[in-house]
Amino acid sequence: MSKLKNRHIQMIALGGAIGTGLFFGLAKSIPLTGPSIILSYLIGGIVMYIIMRALGEMVVNEPNSGAFSYYSNKYVGGYLGFLSGWYAWLEYTIVCMLEVTAVTYFLDLWIPNTPHWLVISIILAVFFFINIINVSLFGEFEFWFAGIKVVTIIIMILFALYLMLFNHTIHMNTMLNIRDNIQHNFFAAGLKGFMYSFVLVIFSFGGTQFVGIAAADAENPNKTVPKAINGVIFRIVIFYIGTISVILCLYPWALLSTNISPFVDVFSKIGLSSAAQIMNVIAITAALSAFNSCLYAGARMLASLAHQGSAPRKFGIYNKKHIPHNAVIFTSIIIAITVVINYLFPDKAIIYLIAIATTSIIVTWTSILVCHIFFKRKHPNEKYKLPLFPILNILAIITLLSVIGIMTQMKDMQQAVYLMPVWIGILTIVYFIRRKNIKRLN
Repeated sequence: MSKLKNRHIQMIALGGAIGTGLFFGLAKSIPLTGPSIILSYLIGGIVMYIIMRALGEMVVNEPNSGAFSYYSNKYVGGYLGFLSGWYAWLEYTIVCMLEVTAVTYFLDLWIPNTPHWLVISIILAVFFFINIINVSLFGEFEFWFAGIKVVTIIIMILFALYLMLFNHTIHMNTMLNIRDNIQHNFFAAGLKGFMYSFVLVIFSFGGTQFVGIAAADAENPNKTVPKAINGVIFRIVIFYIGTISVILCLYPWALLSTNISPFVDVFSKIGLSSAAQIMNVIAITAALSAFNSCLYAGARMLASLAHQGSAPRKFGIYNKKHIPHNAVIFTSIIIAITVVINYLFPDKAIIYLIAIATTSIIVTWTSILVCHIFFKRKHPNEKYKLPLFPILNILAIITLLSVIGIMTQMKDMQQAVYLMPVWIGILTIVYFIRRKNIKRLN
């Protein structure tokens, strides 16, 4: 049976978190608060650390492709397991839609007249076959895709530092930008804008929990999962903080475009068009990598729900290559709705998808933290454990619920918050109907 190695697990987690949130989301988040976006990501990184360590403690104890849904079902109850599992599947599916939509925007830089529906259809077909053929092929593909963007980000940061230190014109402008950022514009939009920025920060870090799902396909989860979690937390925070810092130093943040990757925008505006073209290639690679991770995670979550009795049994069938092919097919079909969304809301598709994905991430992360509290009652002495339990759990939950409140004050985000009780209501009705039918059959 094909298994994922430690390097695969590391890159799956990185691939899920370093995608559109970094290469496109920054264009939306920087204008909200200015240079203080760095502080937003530092705080968001702490919340991510708490959630990842809580999840990691459960995963090391018992790896499962259903991850938090499985643990919620086991330690809290069937309802939370059902709700968190389907919300997680929704998150992965929406993020897939978002990533593939972002690719079409990046491609517009070179081929602006190509229909987005055609690009989306081709991408869906390619990645469907990658995910349906072999799990190790998926892991290898994701390793190299994620590896390319990680290496490029490091090179980009080093190159930017070189320009800031040794290019006289850029060095002078950098000094002016740094002074302006610190003295006048750090909290450019006040407390309100600073709070708004947390919505996009949470979205950006949303894919980090993929490591919990991938652990079921890992060769040695007791060793690979702690290494992956500890390494990913450090690298993601460094990558985000490092890239944001060089962007803010290279060019005045208030003059950046909100419709393209800030990496492409900055290099174009300082006269390095070749570097801008390269960064656009990497932005596309990053989005495709995150799409690949989300399709993998969504299919595994759906298969796990089927095994728990929370989804049709056919979705839980694995073929000889250990791939839940029916789950991959169904998830891919739902993702294809992206074509319709982009047709109906061409200008707002990205922000609407970000809003829905963010609410889904918050529900998923909250369920992880709640489940971990119940888990600790039965397993109080795990070796790989979250420090300062349960204080950190409670603080993280309060932070996540606060972000929901913030979203109600943001015009383009409100609809997603109002859809939350609708989706929860639908899932609740389905859950109790299924439970009633199961009792009747027994």
